[in-house]
Amino acid sequence: MPALKHDHLSLHFERDGVDGAPNLILSNELGTSLNIWAPQVPTLSDHFQLMRYDPRGHGSSTIASDQCSIATLAEDVIALMDHAGIERTHFCGVAMGGMVGIWLASHYPQRIGRLVISNTSALAGPAAVWDARIELVRSGGIAAIVDSVIQRWFTRDFQEHAVHQVSLVRNMLMETSPTGYIACCTAIRDMDLRACLQAIACPTLILGGRYDKTISPAQSRQMSEYLRGARYLELNAAHLMNWEIAQSYTTHVKDFLLH
Repeated sequence: MPALKHDHLSLHFERDGVDGAPNLILSNELGTSLNIWAPQVPTLSDHFQLMRYDPRGHGSSTIASDQCSIATLAEDVIALMDHAGIERTHFCGVAMGGMVGIWLASHYPQRIGRLVISNTSALAGPAAVWDARIELVRSGGIAAIVDSVIQRWFTRDFQEHAVHQVSLVRNMLMETSPTGYIACCTAIRDMDLRACLQAIACPTLILGGRYDKTISPAQSRQMSEYLRGARYLELNAAHLMNWEIAQSYTTHVKDFLLH
């Protein structure tokens, strides 16, 4: 299991794809591991050298504190890139992963080629909502929020007709460290990336979910007002679009990054 010792923790990552192909880093949603990208790997690994990784406190990556920031999560990516000898990469992030991508593209423009930000907002909403979620996890563990999260992540139709697929994601969420989950909640709660959006100059695709109850399509569209020249697409799914409409999602990402 490849891992990087960094900042008093261990960051787990996986590499797939074609030697010499363009680099692409895939960055996860809060409460998921790098396995959330399993539907994309077969197609994208034919065109890119992929790096997937577990954010601190998720999957097989460790964490020592229940406090974190988006900047810290982004610097973890830079450490992984340096470790792997990746000078420049495309970047695709879902939700929290998209927030990391926004920070990277604005602070390290020389290291990001093209950017896909999916089901993401530059400002996460009232702090009280995040404080309430943090307290639920602190008192009851991940089990206290798993049902409500799954309801937001997938449409009702997908939950009813793709029971096995939903259960895989549910298990991924349940296996997340409560400390890691709380730390990343604080990062999202405390961020304001609107100024970062205005600093991004690389080609960017913004993907929103028509039925997303976590990041509304309006929030996704609003980012294009700050980000010059960004392309916006609204897809027929809820929050975890790369899982719910995997083939369509993968095609849009691949086509944007290759052209």
